[in-house]
Amino acid sequence: MRLTTKGRFAVTAMIDLALRQNNGPVTLAAISQRQRISLSYLEQLFGKLRRHELVESTRGPGGGYTLARKAADITVADIIVSVDEPIDSTQCGGKENCLGDAGRCMTHDLWAALNTRMVEFLDSVTLQKLVDEQLAKGVQIEDRPAVRRAISTTPVIKPIRVNAPNSVFALGNVFAKS
Repeated sequence: MRLTTKGRFAVTAMIDLALRQNNGPVTLAAISQRQRISLSYLEQLFGKLRRHELVESTRGPGGGYTLARKAADITVADIIVSVDEPIDSTQCGGKENCLGDAGRCMTHDLWAALNTRMVEFLDSVTLQKLVDEQLAKGVQIEDRPAVRRAISTTPVIKPIRVNAPNSVFALGNVFAKS
């Protein structure tokens, strides 16, 4: 089994969210900036996490994401499975047709047993445990950043709307109507 970036990024983003949600909803833009994960990729991942009821979203100013359940009730397996990350080492995806019509390969049971152990392990690690490990390492959680407003000191210059014909043909139509 090879954990792809989808699973890794989802777990990383959930740890970031769990660390900071006490200050209110956490924006994906902030997670994107801190973890250096593409914002559009995070939007896709959080859509899946929301559909699996691991996170909740709040719209509007001051909005963002919070955990839908306690961090102690969310496992790494929950996160990985919710973003459609397969936890499977078999060549056949667990369908027992590794060799096509010839049936299972000789190592199918070995890889199936590995799958079971991986799921058991990932199911034993909670998001809270990962958060506690980060806090023990001394990760600093900044206060909620000041809201940046898009107010410019330069005045907005509105274009002048000219009510005049814009071509020779339009000018001809003006004279033809009079």
